[in-house]
Amino acid sequence: MSYKSLDAVTVADIAALGIEPELANRLHGSLAKIIADHGAATPDTWRSITGHVLSPDLPFSFHQMMYYGCYKDFGPDPPAWLPDPETAVLTNAGQLLERRGKEFLGSQYKDPISSFSDFQEFSVSNPEVYWKTVLDEMNVSFYKPPQCILRENLSGDGHLLVPGVQWLPGACVNPAKNCLSLNSKRSLNDTMVVWRDEGKDDLPLNKMTLKELRAEVWLVAHALQAQGLEKGSAIAIDMPMNVISVVIYLAIVLAGYVVVSIADSFAPPEISTRLKISEAKAIFTQDVIVRGEKSLPLYSKIVDAQSPMAIVLLTRGSKSSVKLRDGDISWHDFLNTVKDFKDEFAAVEQPVEAFTNILFSSGTTGDPKAIPWTHSTPFKAAADAWCHMDIRKGDVIAWPTNLGWMMGPWLVYASLLNVASIALYNGSPLGPGFSKFVQDAKVTMLGVIPSIVRTWKSTNSTSGYDWSAIRCFSSTGEASNVDEYLWLMGRAGYKPIIEYCGGTEIGGAFVSGSLLQAQSLASFSTPAMGCSLFILGTDGSPIPQNEPGVGELALGPLMFGASSTLLNADHYEVYFKGMPLWNGKVLRRHGDLFERTSRGYYHAHGRADDTMNLGGIKVSSVEIERICNAIDTNILETAAIGVPPAGGGPEQLVIAVVFKNSDNPPADLNQLRASFNSAVQKKLNPLFKVSRVVPLPSLPRTATNKVMRRILRQQFAQVDQGAKL
Repeated sequence: MSYKSLDAVTVADIAALGIEPELANRLHGSLAKIIADHGAATPDTWRSITGHVLSPDLPFSFHQMMYYGCYKDFGPDPPAWLPDPETAVLTNAGQLLERRGKEFLGSQYKDPISSFSDFQEFSVSNPEVYWKTVLDEMNVSFYKPPQCILRENLSGDGHLLVPGVQWLPGACVNPAKNCLSLNSKRSLNDTMVVWRDEGKDDLPLNKMTLKELRAEVWLVAHALQAQGLEKGSAIAIDMPMNVISVVIYLAIVLAGYVVVSIADSFAPPEISTRLKISEAKAIFTQDVIVRGEKSLPLYSKIVDAQSPMAIVLLTRGSKSSVKLRDGDISWHDFLNTVKDFKDEFAAVEQPVEAFTNILFSSGTTGDPKAIPWTHSTPFKAAADAWCHMDIRKGDVIAWPTNLGWMMGPWLVYASLLNVASIALYNGSPLGPGFSKFVQDAKVTMLGVIPSIVRTWKSTNSTSGYDWSAIRCFSSTGEASNVDEYLWLMGRAGYKPIIEYCGGTEIGGAFVSGSLLQAQSLASFSTPAMGCSLFILGTDGSPIPQNEPGVGELALGPLMFGASSTLLNADHYEVYFKGMPLWNGKVLRRHGDLFERTSRGYYHAHGRADDTMNLGGIKVSSVEIERICNAIDTNILETAAIGVPPAGGGPEQLVIAVVFKNSDNPPADLNQLRASFNSAVQKKLNPLFKVSRVVPLPSLPRTATNKVMRRILRQQFAQVDQGAKL
């Protein structure tokens, strides 16, 4: 759609959007004054429009008219939000730079906004100074302090021998203890968790103070210790993310065990695979997941997965009809084993390189990669939140997620290590109940994935709720869409959206946004603190770092908190083998296609390898193809492709099918699509959805017979683009 420049917009144009003539006249008058003060097409024009003209109750078409009219001739990456110097100096990073900017950057330092990019580069070139500073800012307490921040394994000529380093060598620490400890910023009466159950939207919020959280975590830690499990044993959690699962998570870590993260949406085969790889000795779960009037079975899936001993929360208490297996124990009986324990639990301090959490991310072999987080990884997650989202004391953080995905543990550490509160809604985040919870809990940082925002926008479920407490949004998991995120900003008075992209193996982001930089929709404004990004050219070598270009993304190998091992694969082969050198160091593979624009922003363009991103969940093409190949005896082979839609946004799952008789494919491809959907949802994940089935005479292959899924992705994306045009 073509939009007029703002100085050409008339009262009649505004009224044509369904706005009452009198209001249209007032809006036009306000617009005219802004244009007189700032011009018709500057970032300051847009900032003034968002502050004085736009509101959530005005039609979104009017928001679009203002945004696209202002930036009609701007080119790429128009700023949807601009930092304000007065508030910039109040952010975590702004306060640090005001105190120590000249110490870090010398005479180059000007102010937090002008000097942020230099500060990011400083965090890469001086990791020892940066990470010591941020750990001190977050009041991280070590049982045994590190000998140094970073120790590289160097050969005699100064080159990195192996793509690995030691962070915080010699340190012993417990991140859960740090989440619960008193310090100069935290008191026992501070609220640590706030929550509400779906269907109880008119009741007061539930709250848990630090004093109450400590007592709950200590009790569970004592009960775990009473089970006689060896220290360092793996203990799984397969539950919705609620206050009890957060308590369990912290207790497992506090007691010196290793959390195994399993999403509550997984089918039994996926649960079984993860339990076997991790060698879990026990699992926490519940009988059913209650969603409104529905009860979704969970314990029965654990039983089908042949899990080890299960500790089972009975959601309906004594009224539950679930019969437990021999050897399993109810949550009530589990706690009763130590009901007389009231003492503080002495945290088990661990070497920093010891595992604290095992998470999973799909690889290209069909098996999920088992990625261990060490005891340094939680501090990477929290440091990202401290700098990029500016999370601090008094903040209330909501992010619909699950402990089975990295954003679940991330939410725990990003909130509690930064003395903020976690906000949990026990139910679907898609309806008005969640929107009311955001209002009532006075959420200050709301995390999203694009598919949730799309549903909110299409159903208008946020209408009538006051989200003015929000200081910023953050988005991760999949590619976002400009219009949908323009709409989202408008729900909270045009607060910024901090795009956040990383990986389970990183414990956070490698590219993000900042409240000290202008933020453009569906774009990243900066490499994450401590991270360096490289876009590989067609020859496989990095293009110059400040030049625009598109290619596979590689990462500098010195990343605090990032993985250095995998439980079921060769870490070097997965992340480093065949990668180019940069200044004597082997770059780290990530697998995403990225673009650096002429204005210095970054755009994500999906996966460069054979995994895809469906609704924020990474999954291997091979896993899906294995299921689809078995659906019909007439199928010769399939290729599962994640295709970005023409208008931007999350990838859609397309299945290319080669039939044994390619001259006579079945007439009803919709029936085949339904069969694919049913099987994939049952055996992999109920959230996955096949959007299209495409019959092909054959699949494109390399000389070594590998399926060229990237070629199919490009072809299908071009078809979508052509259809849109």
